[in-house]
Amino acid sequence: MEWAALITWVVTAGGGFVMLGLWLQGGGMRQTAGSGIIRPPLILGHFALAATGLVIWIIYLASDADALAWIAFVLLVVVALLGFTMLAIWLQQRSATAAATAQPAPAGPGVAGGQPAERRFPVPIVAAHGLVAAATLVLVFLTAIGVGD
Repeated sequence: MEWAALITWVVTAGGGFVMLGLWLQGGGMRQTAGSGIIRPPLILGHFALAATGLVIWIIYLASDADALAWIAFVLLVVVALLGFTMLAIWLQQRSATAAATAQPAPAGPGVAGGQPAERRFPVPIVAAHGLVAAATLVLVFLTAIGVGD
């Protein structure tokens, strides 16, 4: 089960890297104005904690120290909460009314063409990232409580 968690974590990271790359290309680091955008500290914090948790998980696999499994799980819970926050922002952007999207907002700092950088995220990648991340969270938890030993 611990190896399945590693595989799902790496797949999740792959989708996250794609979205992070699109966000950076879209000027995400320059987004500072207005609400309803994913701000740099949120997305970078999500990335940093997820990467830290993955490294701890790899160390756990090498050492079999149960405490590391729990640390990775707790980090993953925080990462999931940050992810849900970003998902909520992204969904709010996508559910904007047709009238609001028919007239683009004026371009602000780092918001090319009035569109937030995260509007470039493909729906299938967002969905797959979230589903595989949920599977990762469950697998890490099950491993931490000793299922499959």
